[in-house]
Formats: sequence, structure tokens, C-alpha cells
Amino acid sequence: QFRSIFKEFPYFNYAQSKALDDLLYTDRNFVICAPTGSGKTVMFELAITRLLMEAPLPWLNIKVVYMAPIKALCSQRFDDWKEKFGPIGLSCKELTGDTVTDDLFEIHHAHIIITTPEKWDSMTRRWRDNSMVQLVRLFLIDEVHVIKDESRGATLEVVVSRMKTLQSSLWRLIENHGTVPPLRFVAVSATIPNAEDAKWLSDSKMPAVCLKIGEDQRPVKLRKIVLGFPCSDNQTEFKFDLTLNYKIASIIQTYSEQKPALVFCATRKGVQQAASVLAKDAKFLLSIEQKQRLQRSANSLKDSKLRDLLMYGVAYHHAGMEISDRKIIEGAFTVGDLPVLFTTSTLAMGVNLPAHLVVIKSTMHYVGGMFQEYSETDILQMIGRAGRPQFDTTATAVIMTRWSTRERYIQMLNGADVIESSLHRHLVEHLNAEIVLHTVTDVTVALEWIRSTFLYIRALKNPTHYGFSSGLDKIGIEAKLQELCLKNLNNLSSLDLIRMDEANNFKPTETGRLMAWYYIAFDTVKQFFTIKGTETLKELITMISNCAEFLDVKLRTNEKKILNTLNKDKDKITVRFPMEGKIKTREMKINCLIQAQLGCIPIQDFTLTQDTGRIFRNGLRVTRWLSDFLASRKNNFSALLSSLILAKCFRCKLWENSLHVSKQLEKIGVSLSNAMVNAGLTSFKKIEDINARELELILNRHPPFGNQIKESVLHLPKYELDIEQLPKYSDTLAEILVTIKLTNYELLQTKRTATDFHYVTLVIGDADNQVIFNQKIMDSVLLKTGNWMKKIEVKRALKSEDISINLISSDYVGLDIQQEYTVFYLTSKTVGSKVVTNQKLKAESSLDVCYGSPQSLPAAKADTGGRSKQEITYKKYGNRECNHRCKNKDVCGHDCCKIGVLPKSEMNGDSKFSLYLADLRSRNSISPVPPVKRLKMQMLNQAQNVDLKQFVFTPKSLLPALPR
Repeated sequence: QFRSIFKEFPYFNYAQSKALDDLLYTDRNFVICAPTGSGKTVMFELAITRLLMEAPLPWLNIKVVYMAPIKALCSQRFDDWKEKFGPIGLSCKELTGDTVTDDLFEIHHAHIIITTPEKWDSMTRRWRDNSMVQLVRLFLIDEVHVIKDESRGATLEVVVSRMKTLQSSLWRLIENHGTVPPLRFVAVSATIPNAEDAKWLSDSKMPAVCLKIGEDQRPVKLRKIVLGFPCSDNQTEFKFDLTLNYKIASIIQTYSEQKPALVFCATRKGVQQAASVLAKDAKFLLSIEQKQRLQRSANSLKDSKLRDLLMYGVAYHHAGMEISDRKIIEGAFTVGDLPVLFTTSTLAMGVNLPAHLVVIKSTMHYVGGMFQEYSETDILQMIGRAGRPQFDTTATAVIMTRWSTRERYIQMLNGADVIESSLHRHLVEHLNAEIVLHTVTDVTVALEWIRSTFLYIRALKNPTHYGFSSGLDKIGIEAKLQELCLKNLNNLSSLDLIRMDEANNFKPTETGRLMAWYYIAFDTVKQFFTIKGTETLKELITMISNCAEFLDVKLRTNEKKILNTLNKDKDKITVRFPMEGKIKTREMKINCLIQAQLGCIPIQDFTLTQDTGRIFRNGLRVTRWLSDFLASRKNNFSALLSSLILAKCFRCKLWENSLHVSKQLEKIGVSLSNAMVNAGLTSFKKIEDINARELELILNRHPPFGNQIKESVLHLPKYELDIEQLPKYSDTLAEILVTIKLTNYELLQTKRTATDFHYVTLVIGDADNQVIFNQKIMDSVLLKTGNWMKKIEVKRALKSEDISINLISSDYVGLDIQQEYTVFYLTSKTVGSKVVTNQKLKAESSLDVCYGSPQSLPAAKADTGGRSKQEITYKKYGNRECNHRCKNKDVCGHDCCKIGVLPKSEMNGDSKFSLYLADLRSRNSISPVPPVKRLKMQMLNQAQNVDLKQFVFTPKSLLPALPR
């Protein structure tokens, strides 16, 4: 049954035969370094075969994880293995940022999980227990040399160490070690000079096997040529790169032997420029069949420039292109119809497109706003694409560089740079994740965890690379690593992400859990710890644009014109919150793209569209974290409400007040949504009320399309929000009853447009920016009875009795309810000798004394006139002393003991409001009639000419928070 897996390999090459015994007949961990084209994928398949031979049928409780650094490689492996392993009963699941099958159910039923390090790290952080991870029996790591990458290498290193630590903890917990299934690691790469450091992957029983295959065993012999070109001191890298475009034609003519050539360029723009120059400079001999096939391919392309170039036998390929165009170009190059393909260096690690000739045009590439040399690993990955085992016996790789660096690259090709760890640069985030997972519980375990990493192996061999002294022995290096650990742990503790006791035992806090759960960078958490709590939507978007999660988004020169038009243009629709000046930073670009997407402003540039997709994938995670993070803090009602709205906006890709609500419905895209907006269908209610046939005329669709759209809207949840004040008052406290009704809950019993996970967030705040109440309410709860009720205690705010009550949908724009409500208290506010009833008060210093905490007032002392401080305060407000017999009126709980009570002359006044207060004092708590209604009834009975306008609530915006 395994023959079908290896049907395309009738014989094993040198590398495969060397690895066969260890892979197929042992369970030892295995690291192989072999040239491109040596059949490293077959090594993985042999390891899977070994597992299947050992595991009893029906293979229910086994899982294989294949991990590759980029999504293109994952997709390629998924397509390949789905066909190979499907017939023998193994199911494959792709788990990357582009897939949605990341829920536990899908993975639970998969045998082979194909993923990236970041996705696996994110998933394993979120699982409440490790039962799923414990089923993993084989862990396959492709392109393991990525461990040296400064931004991504740490994640790969950490997930491997996490899997090792979990296995070790299982061994410690279970006495009978025979019942613990072994976890095997197999790692491959074309470029691991220090492959002997494979002992990092060793287990407690035996060391890992390391197999290193030299270039002499390469299936296709590779000739390496380094060409140096003059570059003057005053010549910029851009200009030098442009001069090389005119040298490529002669290099291809000299070395290609009329076979396919692959040219690597530094930037996407450079790829297009070089292809255009070659199309003018060179003529390729193409057969009639080739021309016909290229013509058919060109007709299918969306990119007009690419279409014209293809007919000359030249094309380009980069990550900023339409996926369909990329597939067409890859197909044409693979079958040999396309003589020359220009591409960026990312292709070297991704799609498998070998060529007879590989040219690296310039050894400098643009990274983080500056030019820098390719690393040796990058160079080796690119030249590794030279050679097609099925067509060639020899291949050529040409490196074009400056004359001054030519010798360096000649030596590089003969030697190799050692791969180092980058974990020490990202230790703080990963330590927090391990503490949340309880992998690390104290300093001793933290050091044990460090020992399981590649960082530990390399620090012992090359301490200076990690900032340690070269003269340190093993104990000294371990002490330095422990010191590094403690420094990062203190950073976590300083932001209350973890808590440490005197014995250095640590536990995660809720904030730390949220950081790990949502995969948030430490610098992002640090930025939001400075939040004031009064931030608006505009301010939050600016802060989010500065997050570390978007560091991979670059501002390209050719994008600035489009971005500036989106930001400010008199003749076109622009973003909601324009930024000052021109777009000149990465953060401004991100801000502009976020607003353009939310405002449904079309972006014609495909590269910008791609960047927008990446921003929203990460932004959805960051905004959801932000709303949960702010919910755990105090004095931030405005910011919390803004964050809840922004998180929903990111999910819907619409502003909260957008007219394009129809865009959220199935089968309605941008053009149909625009048609509905133009017809005035700007709310779900209007769509629900319109005739189905009229809707079809507006959208130019046939029946029953209109009925289907109306059905979708009918089965959206519809909410009502009722607030009633309960007859329970005091000077500083009141109680309200909030009722949320699902008005169409009977209709939703059979069919629902929203998902089962849809919920609304009820968030209530006061005029002092305090959060009174915050809770998520699932639709599933409302579907049981049709309503949800809650008694909520409201403390009196300093500024006003108005409270803001908001019901925010998690997934839909157009369903939110936002109200303001005025709460009544037993006594009115006093400013001086005036009684103020249900009016917003200005923030005055006297209020701090009036309503300050009793403990904050100093003890009473006599002044030179023999009067106490209380008497002075009474006089200040024109009040008299109350009749309470408190021993110490400075620390008792009565407000009247601090500020006194009204003079009797004022209290005896028969004003309408004093009658109302008297009614409140003598109220019957059992009475079902609300106090305000009782007051109105009393006034009608007494036939008094009362102006009820003073009691009518008029919605007002909240006042700004009091200055501290």
C-alpha cells in the first residue's frame, strides 16, 4: 500500500540511500543537510511511512505536523500529499494564515497537519490543554535554516522547544514510560553549515542523527561563477542596480545554452524594469507551438504589462501579483515555454521552479528602508534553484556583484556562514507564552527550557554573538542566560503580565494571558499601557498603525502618489480622518489603508490591496485583544467603547456608521452594495421593507435573488434595549434594570444569518469615564427566552447623572444600539446654596471636596478663630451642621457631616422639587409604579400647574473626563 507513495521514485539517489536505514528502520531524530534536488521531500515521506508501519490500524490517534516557513511551500506540500496519502486513508489539512480550517474540530480529524511556525505557535498557545499536542508523533521541519532569521527564526525555535518540553513533562508525570508515545523530529535544509548542532533535537534516550551531503553528491553538477562590475563611490545602489539590467542579455546568451533561465532581483519594481530591458535587448528563438501556447497564456493574464512581455519570451513573478497570473507564469516556465523569468528572492524558498541557469542580479537587497547584502543562506538558496534533475546533467549559477565584493562571494561559495539563533531578540514574548501554558513555572524550569533551545547550543559555542564574554565556561554562560531570562521576566512583571513571589515562582495575569492568546508583541502591549482611557476612534487607529505587528509592511516610493490621493483630494472620496501633510512613513501608509478599506474606497494597486489584506489579518487580532485588554482596566469607558466598535469595524471591513451595510450580506459585493446605496437602501430595515422585485431591478438580477437577500436580512438578530430605574435610591447609589429583547427570536429558531458564535457586548459608562457594566451576551442565550435582564447598580458620577448605554454587535455594522439615560438620586447636587436638579455640572474644584472620599479629608482642627474645619466648610456652602452624633465627622460615612445640610428656612420651602424629594423619601418600596410616574400622577391629582419639561430627558454628549 506504500508503493503508490514512491511511484515517481523508481530508485533512491545517494542521499536517500544513506538516510534510508535511519529513517525507515529507527525512530531516532534526524537532521539532513543536502543540496537542492537531492529528494529531501522523500525523506519526510520515509519518516511518515515508518510511523505508519509502527502504529496500529486504523491510525486514529496519530498526528504528523509538517512545518514550512512560507505559505506557498505549505500549499505545494498539501496538494502533493493529499493525492499521495489520501488513497491509504490519511487526511491532510492545511493550517496557515490563508486558511480558515483552524478550529479544533477540523484538526482533530486530520492525520497530517501542514502549517507555518507562526500558525502552530498561535494555535498551541490557545488550546486550554495539551491533549491535541500529545497526539503528535512526528514533527517534520522543512527549510530549518530559517531558524537564523531575525524576525521569524525565534518562533520556529520556540515551537520545537515547546514540543520537546511537553514530551519531557509527560515522561516525568507518567511512571510507566512505555505508555508515553515517542515524538520524532525530522529536519531538512539545503544550507545548514553547522548541521552538527543537531543535538538540539536530541531526546533523553539517544542523540539525533546528522546526515550532511556535500555538493559533490548533487544530482546535477553546478558550475558557480562570480562576475564583478565597476561601481564608483558616488554611484548609488539604485543606479548600480539599473546598470546591471543592460548586462543580463549577454550573460543569458553566454551561459543559458538555450535553456530556461531564472533571474533574481532585489525588488518588485526592479523585477519589472529588468524584464522590460531584456525584452528590448534580446530575441529568443521560439517554436510555433511555444508561441501559440504563450499566446493562450497571455490572453488569460490580468496584468497588461506582463501580457506584452510574455510574447517576447520574458516574464516576471513576485508576491505582489494576482495569484491567477502567478499560476499561469509558473506553468509556462515549468513546461519550458518561457525562456527567461525574473523574480524576487522569496521565490528561492517557495515555489519549486528549477532552471538550467540562475542569475543573481546584484547582491544587495532592500530591507527595512535600507540596502544590505544578501546573507550566505539567501545566496545558497537562490543558486540551489539551478539544475533540473529530469532534464539536465549540469547547471550554472552566476552572481553579479560589485568588483570590490567579488572576492568575498568567491570565498563564500567555497565556505559557509554558521547559522545562529535569534531567540534572544524575542525572548520576552515567548517566555510569557510558556508561562501562560505552564511550561515554565519558576526560574529553574525557565533555565531548563532555555537548555532545550538552539540558543543554548550556540551560546556555548559562540558566546560573543549573544553579547557574552568569550572567556566564560559552561557555568558562566548558563549564569548569563539565567540573567537574560530574569531581565525579560522583570520586563513582563513591570507591565503586570506575570507576577513573581520572593522565591521567583511566577504565575500569569489576565493581561499576560491575553497577550499570549492573541499573539501580541511586547512592544505593542507596552505602547497601549500608556493609554489615557479617553481615546477616540481616530486616536486608536493612529496607535494601532504604530503596532509591531505591522513591521513587515513597507512604504514603497511608487505607492506615495496613490496614498496621498486617498488621504486628501478635492475631487475624489478620501479617508474619514485625513492625516496632516504627505504620506511619508510606514505608519501613515497603514493608517491610510485601514481607513480606505473601512470607507469602501477602491484601491487600484494590487500590491496595496495585498498589504491591506495583511494589515486586516493582523489588525483583527490586535483590535480584539485591545478591547479585551481595556475591559480589564478602569477609568477608560470612552476608549473601551471605541475599541469595541473598532474591532467590529475590522471584522466587517466597514465603518460603524457606514451606508454599505448590504456589503455584509452573502452574494453582495462592492458593486451591488454601491447600487443599493445609490437607491437609498442604507439600513437593514430599508432592505427588509423594499419589494423583492424592485430590489432585483436595482441590482439587475433575476428572481428569486431579491427574496434571498430579504431572507438574509429577516434572519439577522434584531435587538431592543429597555432601561428602567428601580425604586431603590440613596444619595450616591441607584439601581437600573436593563432588558435586552431579541424581537425576532421565534423566527430565528429555524434559520439564522449570523453564526452560532455571534454575540453583543453591553457596555455602560458614566460621565466620569468609569465603566459601570461590561458583558458579552451570546445570541444562543437570547434565543432561549427572547430576552435578557440584569439589575445594575449605578454609582453617582461627579460630572453628571447621565449614563451611556451601548449594545455593540460582534460581527455586524447596522445592529448596534446606543442610548443615553439620566439616573435620579435621593438628594440633589449642591453647588454653593443652590439646588441643582438633573443638570450637567461643570468640573469645579469644590466638587472634589463635596464628593471626595471621606478618608481623603484631614481630621478637624481648630483655626485661630476657634472654629473647626467643618464649620468653615459649612459656611462656604451656606449650610448648617447636621444632627448626626458622629464621634469624628472627618472619617464617618455621612456626606452631610462634611458639608452640612441646607438651612431650615430653605428646607421648609414648599417648592415642587422639595415635594418630589419628600415623595421619594416616603416611597413604598413594593410599589410597582416607578418614582417619576408617581410624581406625574401626584401632580395631576393636585391639579397644580407644573412645568414637566424640567423632568424630560434630552440626550447630550458626555462631558470630558475630570483632570486628575
